[in-house]
Amino acid sequence: MGILTTLRALERATRPTDPELADVLERRWAELPEVAKTPGQVLGRKAVGCEGTHGVFPKCNLKCTPCYHSRDANRVRVDGPHTLEQVRAQMALLRRLRGPRAHAQLIGGEVSLLPPDDHAAALEVMREHGREPMSFTHGDFDEEYLTALALGPDGRRRVHRLSFAAHFDQFMYGRRGIERPESEQALNLYRRRFTDMFVRLRREHGVRFFLAHNMTVTPGNLEEVADVIRDCHAMGYGMFSFQPAAFLGDERRWKESYREATPDAVWAEIERGAGTPLDYRVFENGDVRCNRTAYGFYVGRRWYPVLDGGDRRDLVVRDAFFRYFGNTVFTGTPPAVLAVRLARAVARHPAAVPLAVRWLGRTVRRVGVGRLLRNRLRVRPVTFVMHQFMDAEDVAPAWEMMRRGEQADDPRLRETQERLTACHYAMAHPEDGTLVPACVQHAVLDLAENAELRTLLPLVEVRTPNRAPVDPPHPQ
Repeated sequence: MGILTTLRALERATRPTDPELADVLERRWAELPEVAKTPGQVLGRKAVGCEGTHGVFPKCNLKCTPCYHSRDANRVRVDGPHTLEQVRAQMALLRRLRGPRAHAQLIGGEVSLLPPDDHAAALEVMREHGREPMSFTHGDFDEEYLTALALGPDGRRRVHRLSFAAHFDQFMYGRRGIERPESEQALNLYRRRFTDMFVRLRREHGVRFFLAHNMTVTPGNLEEVADVIRDCHAMGYGMFSFQPAAFLGDERRWKESYREATPDAVWAEIERGAGTPLDYRVFENGDVRCNRTAYGFYVGRRWYPVLDGGDRRDLVVRDAFFRYFGNTVFTGTPPAVLAVRLARAVARHPAAVPLAVRWLGRTVRRVGVGRLLRNRLRVRPVTFVMHQFMDAEDVAPAWEMMRRGEQADDPRLRETQERLTACHYAMAHPEDGTLVPACVQHAVLDLAENAELRTLLPLVEVRTPNRAPVDPPHPQ
């Protein structure tokens, strides 16, 4: 490759604006219901939303209440070739319909049931299609599995960065060493054990990581949410995500009056754990009746927002960020390339510099120079999220009406339709070229899909030893 060709390729790679991204964002904004077209809306301004796989490995080896899985999910065997075939087809459709870059979850049942080589291959397929993958797990796997995933059969590093969302809550039964947790606090040693594996992987093999902590909230553990945050915020998780339980999946697992854990009650507990009010209107990811998000960081034991929604000057910074950098691709971009893109964007919009400098000054004053110095300028980004899935009894009729092009008259169903239209989390169906919201997948489509998979990938009865027990981890 000649020097001129190389320079042209570098120029294209570092362009601050991606025309294809601009087009898909414009379409995404146009699709949103009016109720979601708010000043803080991220969809259509900076992102198209998150994505997830389905029907790739529905089986899980824990028994949880509640769970969005259908009755047949655990009657389907895990099959690497099937997973790769489906991931490839789904990612191709997402790439075609949702543009060059997005975050996508490798999700279905338990991802660590995939052999490490198949798992790694699926992540590579997702990256080839411009997706930044995150593997979804219950976290109950061994360090040998993680090492085999990251390094490969030849012992050489085959991934530079791993992202995992680990789900821990006391209503997940069958975890080794703690079959039926008595409380959320009893799981903290296992939460720590999970992050420690990644810390060692980075130290010994240079594999960077991002970890999200997921937790389903019911009336039975609502009052423990704050303690989970206080106890675990410094373990290494970059996100704490809480999902109020919904009546989705296998109705045999519906054990409580889930809706007593209301979104406001869950968010209040998250705020209590963070030690401060959390403004989820500064940045909105879809409909706030589905998603609440607060971006910020810890300095020591105190959490601070990236932008203060009560300060008009910070909202000006937000609006400028959308305006100047909305069409700039951040996801999956090497740091050096991203730095050049941002520099070129700033050259086009020099007004961004004084805005950023003044914002930085305000933020330092809010934190306090003394606190920053005492903590050696260490800042730990941590995002708080709440996802509110909808009940199947609402989603099914609302979706059927949407397929017929009908708007519901019933206020409850109309709200459901609005939330589905603004959904932040989509799944691809290559067989008919459509994208569906996650609530539709789990409430309407999973039942038939998993029944078909049960025939396509039947379980083979083979006597195998039980998983090796894991001794309870010990505090360091």
